[in-house]
Amino acid sequence: MTVANRWLWLAGLVLLGWLIAQLQPILSPFLLGFLIAYLGDPLADWLEAKGLGRTWAVTLVFGVFTLFMLVALLVVLPLLGRQLVKLAEFLPQLLDWLQSQGLPWVQSQLGLADDFWQLDQLKKTLVNHLGDASGLMKNLLKAASSSGMAVMLMMANLVLVPVVSFYLLRDWDDVMARLRSLLPRRQEGVIVALAGECHEVIGAFLRGQLLVMLALGTVYALGLMLLGLDLGLLIGMLAGLASIVPYMGFAVGIVAALVATLFQFGVDPYMLLGVVAVFSVGQMLEGMLLTPLLVGDRIGLHPVAVIFAIMAGGQLFGFVGVLLALPVAAVIMVLLRHVHDLYKLSDLYGKPAEPAPPSQES
Repeated sequence: MTVANRWLWLAGLVLLGWLIAQLQPILSPFLLGFLIAYLGDPLADWLEAKGLGRTWAVTLVFGVFTLFMLVALLVVLPLLGRQLVKLAEFLPQLLDWLQSQGLPWVQSQLGLADDFWQLDQLKKTLVNHLGDASGLMKNLLKAASSSGMAVMLMMANLVLVPVVSFYLLRDWDDVMARLRSLLPRRQEGVIVALAGECHEVIGAFLRGQLLVMLALGTVYALGLMLLGLDLGLLIGMLAGLASIVPYMGFAVGIVAALVATLFQFGVDPYMLLGVVAVFSVGQMLEGMLLTPLLVGDRIGLHPVAVIFAIMAGGQLFGFVGVLLALPVAAVIMVLLRHVHDLYKLSDLYGKPAEPAPPSQES
């Protein structure tokens, strides 16, 4: 590749980044549609191999996904809404306990100033923001109805996501074939090989890790709800989402569940042991069954890299950046792996210096 071509590629990447930043407000439904199509393509290909036509296979996959989303909206969201109301009542009580018992002990042990924690201001802020959690949907509708353009944009996004995902899923193989036909002929093999590695990493993470997160969230939520914990569903789903980083879901979930158990049941050893048992079972399922079966060892993304990618994507491009963060990080990881191999073969790296021959004594 000549220097001019390299500069051309660099300019293209810069232009692409600029376009993403400028089109960020309208990109979300298209990215979500692309993500749904990417996740559903292997299942559609499998149904197609069983004898279904592509359109019928896509329709079946799309129908199953739509049914799953409707169940989530009609069953899970109302339960989460009720638990948010309980959370709004729980947090001020937690702050009262910290103010009256927990933090004074820490303060006396460390010799801190009397007004070091400033919990009164924190409690007031939390009450103001969470006290009206029961009217969350009403507030959202009120905010949206204040602008006709906001309502139109929200409705357009709701309609665009299924439409974009259906047509992309139906034409996925044709789109990939056309993209491959546009690749430079001399570099086609290298680009296809790199794209295959990126696809393996991204597919393993998105399909595998998302299923692991869903399974863990379900296990944690059901276990805590069977124990009778009021915030069981909320804590279980939070732990499942945090499981995108290995061991973070376990740490976040068990701490939150133990605190909620102490406030709801007091120092009940059976309830505390039950919470520990729920998260221990979930952790064993993740380590021995879910991760080896659904993800395997193909990802190679370090947990710190996952955290940094998500935070950097959200900081740079908002919600669109969060959607793009992990796929882009996976692609960068694959490219860096090949750059590392090329560097080890280059003259810049060189060969290790040969040891000097031993001196001969006369």
